[in-house]
Amino acid sequence: MTPNRGAFTKDELKQKRVGVLLGGMSAERDVSLRTGEAVSGALRGLGYDVVEIDVGRDLPARLAAEKVDVAWLAVHGRYGEDGCLQGLLESLFIPYTGSGVLASALGMDKVYAKQVYVAHGIPTPAYRSFKDAASALAAADSLPFPFPVVVKPSREGSSVGVHICKTRDAYEAAVTDAAKYAGTLLVEQFVKGREVQGGVLDDEALGVIEVRAAREFYDYDAKYKAGTGTQYLFPAPLPPDQYARVNEVCLAAHQALGCSGGSRSDVIVTDGGDVFLLETNTLPGMTASSLLPKIAAGRGIDFPALCERLLLGACLKA
Repeated sequence: MTPNRGAFTKDELKQKRVGVLLGGMSAERDVSLRTGEAVSGALRGLGYDVVEIDVGRDLPARLAAEKVDVAWLAVHGRYGEDGCLQGLLESLFIPYTGSGVLASALGMDKVYAKQVYVAHGIPTPAYRSFKDAASALAAADSLPFPFPVVVKPSREGSSVGVHICKTRDAYEAAVTDAAKYAGTLLVEQFVKGREVQGGVLDDEALGVIEVRAAREFYDYDAKYKAGTGTQYLFPAPLPPDQYARVNEVCLAAHQALGCSGGSRSDVIVTDGGDVFLLETNTLPGMTASSLLPKIAAGRGIDFPALCERLLLGACLKA
């Protein structure tokens, strides 16, 4: 069997069965369902033959039963954007959207992503990683940076399990909570500044949006719940040199991780104009409040066109 590596034209894709893979088994299931439903509607509106598949243990059988030719990945979190799903599709010779196995795995694990950033000279806050809650708690008084600090599980997205800790007591509670989720624990120096996000599409920096959250930071509720008062400013009202620097850093992260298709990176810009990259999302959300679609719209790429652009990049990467 000769695998079809992808790189289809629009006309070729119109003749194929597109499976939008959504839902999944991670803490981000609800967001993934919304992403998948939005993408499915957009692609159907453009005339594509689309079937929605809720990702579970029976996925290989579902893909075969539905005769899926190409997969549009809308599954966030573990088993979706961490390389597991990508590896399955590679072994089934089904071309798919977004990044490949290695880039997905690196981007999903915040500790390994940090190591890549440091190796490539990409500015990122200082950090320590811990294998479990006990070791993180034991190091509370010996961290190489002062409070406040940020505690995160290394393999969750959408700010799940993320805490800003101003005191030792808050740190202990945050470590206990973050340890409930996947991966090692990341403790990061808190950098105060403006929260901005940079989008990249097919190795091109699309632009920068500023997020002004009514909450302490841009957490899960601020991202996905209505009425939180979060403001989105595109293009981000930064001085031209800072705007260009954020674009540069986000593109560098995309390329250093080996991403394909679209990515979105979280960045802090300090009052002094320094830029720090926090993390890169290799499979950005595509909901009504998601940032990559907002950035693309600001560049004249509407939501259906963005979904189609990502579909046109579907291929095997291994």
